[in-house]
Amino acid sequence: MSETVTPNLPGRLGTPTMELQTDPRADPRMVAAMAPFEMDKMPPASPVDTSSTDEEIYQHCLAAEEGFGAVFDMLLADPPSLDVSRKTEIIAGVDGNDINLYIHRPNGLDGPMPGVVHTHGGGMVLATAADRNYQYWRDSLAAAGMVVIGVEFRNGAGKLGNHPFPAGLNDCASALRWTHDNRGALGITSLIVSGESGGGNLAAASALKAKRDGVEDQIDGVYALCPYISGVYDSGDPSLPSLIENDGYFLSSNMMAPLAKIYDPSGENSSNPLAWPYHADVSDLEGLPPHVISVNQLDPLRDEGLAYYAKLLAAGVPTVGRTVNGTCHAGDMLFPNVMPEVFAATVADISAFASSL
Repeated sequence: MSETVTPNLPGRLGTPTMELQTDPRADPRMVAAMAPFEMDKMPPASPVDTSSTDEEIYQHCLAAEEGFGAVFDMLLADPPSLDVSRKTEIIAGVDGNDINLYIHRPNGLDGPMPGVVHTHGGGMVLATAADRNYQYWRDSLAAAGMVVIGVEFRNGAGKLGNHPFPAGLNDCASALRWTHDNRGALGITSLIVSGESGGGNLAAASALKAKRDGVEDQIDGVYALCPYISGVYDSGDPSLPSLIENDGYFLSSNMMAPLAKIYDPSGENSSNPLAWPYHADVSDLEGLPPHVISVNQLDPLRDEGLAYYAKLLAAGVPTVGRTVNGTCHAGDMLFPNVMPEVFAATVADISAFASSL
C-alpha cells in the first residue's frame, strides 16, 4: 500500500517515510557530513524502551555514549587551533561530591569579560564535559571573548552515572554558586548559563532552581540551545508536532524515551519543572533573567523549545527566540568544519547576548 502524502505539510507530517537526506529543507553540506555514518537516514529502532529494566537501559547508555563520542570525534577532525588557555578547578558540590570545572579563557585579552557556565548535552544521562567536542565548543566561546566554565556534572547513566535527578542539577547549581562567588578572581562581569540539548534543560532548570532557592542574582541570563525539556517522548504531545515532523532526523522519540525514563526512574518528577522545564507554569518563570531560546528547524525537539519561549514571554521575561534553518538537532554546533559560518553565527550570538547584560 502506498503511503499517504500531504505535500502541504513539512517533513514526516507530509511524507511519513521522509528521511533527513530527502527533506528539501536540509542543508546539503550537513547531509553529506552525516551520510558516512548513516545519520542522514532513519535510525534503527532503539534496543531498549520504557518497559526495559533500569540495568538494560544503563548498558544501552554506555554503548550509545561510546558510539556517539566516536562519531563526534570524527566530525571534529582537525579543527582550527584557537588561542585560549585551559585549567581545571575542583570544587565541592552540595551533595559532598567533587566536581571538575574546566575553565577556558582567551589569551591576550585583558580586563573583565562576560562569563559562561556551560552545561553539555547528552540528555542528562550521556557524555562528559571532558569530551573533545565540548572542549572545542568551550574553546570557541572563549576565543569570542568570554571566560567559559564547563561543568562535569553527574549523569543519570553512562560512565559518569548512575545518578538520577536531581544529582546533575545540584552539580550545576554548585558550579554557578562557585563561579558567582569568584567573579572578581575570574575577571567576570555578566554571568550566563548556556547549554545544548540536555544541557539546555540544565541551563533552564538552573535558573528555575536559583529562583526557588532565592539566589537569582547568581545568573544574569540563560542561553538554551535545542533544549530537551518535555520528557514526553514515550506518550507524545499533540501540541508538539515537530516530534512527528522531524522524528528520526538524528534523534527519534523511541531513542529519547528510555533516556528520559532513566533520568527519573521512579517517574515521580515527570511534571516537575526542575526536571523538565517545559512543564513550568508562568508563575514559575516570572522574574527570571533574560533568555535566548535557540532551536533547530529539523529537530524533533524544536517545538518544545518554542513553547518554552512563548511561556517566558507570557511571564514577562525578556526573551529572544531563534531558529537555525536547515539544521538537525544541535546542527549549528556539530559541523564546524563543513558549516563554519553557521557554527560561528551561534558562537557570536552567545557572545553578543552575554556582553549585552
